[in-house]
Amino acid sequence: MPKKYKVSWVESAENDLVSVIEYIHSVNPKAALESFKIIKNKVTSLNSLPQRGRIVPELKEHGVSIYREIIVPPWRVIFKIVDENVFVLAVIDSRRNVEDILLERLMRKS
Repeated sequence: MPKKYKVSWVESAENDLVSVIEYIHSVNPKAALESFKIIKNKVTSLNSLPQRGRIVPELKEHGVSIYREIIVPPWRVIFKIVDENVFVLAVIDSRRNVEDILLERLMRKS
């Protein structure tokens, strides 16, 4: 039987998801609900085989390979595996530059 992982959302990722859904809801409430379900189901599926997510390419170029992502078009869900835990760290629009977003977030924390 495959190992099961506990999937947890960090606050910033929850905020990302809320922002995404609120934006979609302002245009199409039905699509917002559907998008929410799709994203949550894909993320929940990380409880088995989270390694199937690819290493975030922009970070891999800089030698950082601890962050992975799954694509839920047009979003990128970035996560980190620690022991038997999967921490969802961000939900980012794939049309934006990941490096810029991460830099912006790090600057806010300092």
